[in-house]
Amino acid sequence: MTISYKISPASLHAHLFHVSIFIKNPDPAGQCVYLPAWIPGSYLIREFARNIVEIRAESDGKARALTKSDKHTWQAEPVNGPLEIHYSVYAWDLSVRGAYLDQTRGFFNGTSVFLAVKGQEKNSCNVEIIAPEGKEYKNWKIATTLPAHGAKQGQFGRYQAADYDELIDHPVEMGEFSQISFKACGIPHDIVIAGRHNADLKRLKKDLKQICEYQIRLFGEPAPFDRYLFMTMALGDGYGGLEHRSSTALMCNRDDLPFEHETQVKTGYRQFLGLCSHEYFHSWNVKRIKPAAYAPYDLSQENYTRLLWAFEGVTSYYDDLTLVRTGLISPQEYLDLLAQTVTGVQRSHGRTKQTLAESSFDTWVKFYRQDENSPNSLVSYYAKGALTALCLDLLIRQQTTGQKSLDDVMRALWLRYGKDFATRGEGVAEEAWEALASEVSGLDLKPFFDTAIRSTDELPLQALLADFGVDWQLRAAVGAADKGGWLDKELQAVNSLGVRTSIEGGFVKLSHVLDGGAAQQSGLSAGDLLIAMNHLRVTGGNLDGLLASQPTNGKVEVLAFRRDELMQFNVHLQPAEANTCGLRLKSLEDNLSITRNAWLKG
Repeated sequence: MTISYKISPASLHAHLFHVSIFIKNPDPAGQCVYLPAWIPGSYLIREFARNIVEIRAESDGKARALTKSDKHTWQAEPVNGPLEIHYSVYAWDLSVRGAYLDQTRGFFNGTSVFLAVKGQEKNSCNVEIIAPEGKEYKNWKIATTLPAHGAKQGQFGRYQAADYDELIDHPVEMGEFSQISFKACGIPHDIVIAGRHNADLKRLKKDLKQICEYQIRLFGEPAPFDRYLFMTMALGDGYGGLEHRSSTALMCNRDDLPFEHETQVKTGYRQFLGLCSHEYFHSWNVKRIKPAAYAPYDLSQENYTRLLWAFEGVTSYYDDLTLVRTGLISPQEYLDLLAQTVTGVQRSHGRTKQTLAESSFDTWVKFYRQDENSPNSLVSYYAKGALTALCLDLLIRQQTTGQKSLDDVMRALWLRYGKDFATRGEGVAEEAWEALASEVSGLDLKPFFDTAIRSTDELPLQALLADFGVDWQLRAAVGAADKGGWLDKELQAVNSLGVRTSIEGGFVKLSHVLDGGAAQQSGLSAGDLLIAMNHLRVTGGNLDGLLASQPTNGKVEVLAFRRDELMQFNVHLQPAEANTCGLRLKSLEDNLSITRNAWLKG
């Protein structure tokens, strides 16, 4: 039996979507409806139901009682005949996760706006998307991969989904936006960009086509969807992405998009292409190859798995690897990105306290709820997961003399778990991922996984990279802006406070104080505002210089505000830690060059 929805941008200035549900056969005991508490791909309880402003029920033209039973569930009184529920959703979340509405555009994920009908989640769903009223909105159109059910592609009207899970997995963009299309391995793809921009859409189309075709062929044709949509919101300052079964919602800085006069891949555009590559790879790895804990999702509460390193980390490995394998960036540019990832992990003291398995499991309370102590207490399953995937790939290539690689493991995962997921619904059990990697490679990989996943020991990055013709450098940072990269001449280590800083109200704020650093040992704390060092004012522009002017291991007097109290600290400076990575290609003999090319060129 079909569940029917209607959604309309009812009040653009008040940021309200109005939604109606028609339930033909409600539960005779009183129908329950609920809104998800989180959205797949973003592992934090977000309480979307808090944005429901008003809600009511009716049947046979009469108002019916609707009682809230918990934070996101309502129960209607028993009725004889169909039940209708009407409600308004406040939409002012400018992100890829929620819903947004104003006079310039509308956007929503189904998890934010569509109540589920308890007990009928497997029923088919129809949804009518209604255009806003007013002649100023006559040129609005929509972008979504929801299958049409009478509506023309890009137009308001009726759409459908096989069940509730599919309904909430096709976000919708509405408004006036740029759009360009291409085919990858014969599959139609669309790029939609909302917001003001001057992007070179032809170049973007050409570059994304290469990314998409490479990844489709990596797993094997045909693609697991009939059509794909990149929907992007261009902002003055923004970044983010969220994967869906046949689309992705993205946010970027408008200046990161390519301009017509540009011929190089600038830093921001490289980052945007990496984001697109990451979310597209998720079409296989997490949307169809899923952890068993997500098959199916329970959207009412946390879903725990120790495998996020394999889904987010492995995807993070392949996102930039795809760029170098398609020729969009050079091998050295790829190594520079890899060095930045290594640097980020090395600068996280939490890597010595939290394993990758623990990081995956604790994402609900740690990774998505970071605070001033996070660098001391957690490691990113994205970043360290990517480095673990790199090590695993190189190890398999090394031990099988190039006969097998991580590519073969990913294809095996696709064939065993992903390709038929829609009919079988089988997820990857906690121990199954590692077992399949050993099976495909023919290697005993348990010692590697014990080290990489279940311990806080350092990864064997340096040794493995050396075997593939990559020089390794681990040095001290040369300033706060140093994110990593090769230095031909290593500089003398500068003094360090052992902090991360930001600017607040013109003051240098200690956003993070790192374990064992000079600041922590002197009593400085996160949140303190630096005022002066040795009687000289501290600013965002002179802190590095003030530290460099002091003798190595010297002592300085620091004045700082903690809340509204002025405090004095005697700080014994320390040399900057060697936690900044540089990587570079080295000249190789022909046989090693072939091995490295097989890795970097696929």
